[in-house]
Amino acid sequence: MTNPAFPFQIRALATDPATAQQLCTLLIQTVANGESVSFMHPLAPQAAEAFWADSLAAADQGKRMVLGAWQGNILIGTVTLLLDFPPNQPHRAEIAKMMTRLGYRGQGIATALLQEAERLAEQHGRTLLVLDTATDGGAAGLYEKMGYTLAGEIPDFALKPYGGLTGTLLYWKRLKSV
Repeated sequence: MTNPAFPFQIRALATDPATAQQLCTLLIQTVANGESVSFMHPLAPQAAEAFWADSLAAADQGKRMVLGAWQGNILIGTVTLLLDFPPNQPHRAEIAKMMTRLGYRGQGIATALLQEAERLAEQHGRTLLVLDTATDGGAAGLYEKMGYTLAGEIPDFALKPYGGLTGTLLYWKRLKSV
């Protein structure tokens, strides 16, 4: 997707060593910045590589979509759309691993990534999206601005990258009927 309002391009990512390396760098920087994306600081490059190898392999199998926002040949943001759910949940998808490179924040990248993930979810027949974000320092403001409804908070859900517990906020959004 290319939107003239944004000076970047969004596309689905597949297994590619150069892309995987940029995803690893983004993940390591995000964790080092103290953001809760399932990993502890310091994040070993091998752990980041293993995570993205598994994630991109699942994307290659159609179980998820990993989207990347690119400015030229620089990966400036990513989000994952999880599609692989049990037979009784074919109508839903989940948003995961939303990250924007530190120097590129506040430029609409996360909004554009989320909009593209929503469009692709609809294209895959999904009518309900769910996600969670850390209570401390998460992206609750973005999700609420984008029309997501807060379902509730689970206290002490996960460790922050530098230690200490944070809760998680659970959100959902209905998409247009397909």
